[in-house]
Amino acid sequence: MTNNTLYLVQSSFNESPAMLEKLKQLYITNDAVVLMGEAVLYASAVLANGINQVYVLENEAENLAQLESAQIEVISYNQFADLALKFKRSIRLK
Repeated sequence: MTNNTLYLVQSSFNESPAMLEKLKQLYITNDAVVLMGEAVLYASAVLANGINQVYVLENEAENLAQLESAQIEVISYNQFADLALKFKRSIRLK
């Protein structure tokens, strides 16, 4: 189990910029981010902030642009559960 944080960003399209700003303030190296729901549409902004461990659930990956999908790991629900268990804490930004 890592001492870092897993951030679950699940916000509406309109609320996503504010949540990503909050994420930018909280994020430290080796944290990870799972984008969920409409927050997936802001994947470019997450990558632009230097966040390098970014995940998207496979059923939401269709919302990713082709360019972004090479930099974001698409995971299944089982992989998501395994990922969550690797972190000491998870924070949901909604």
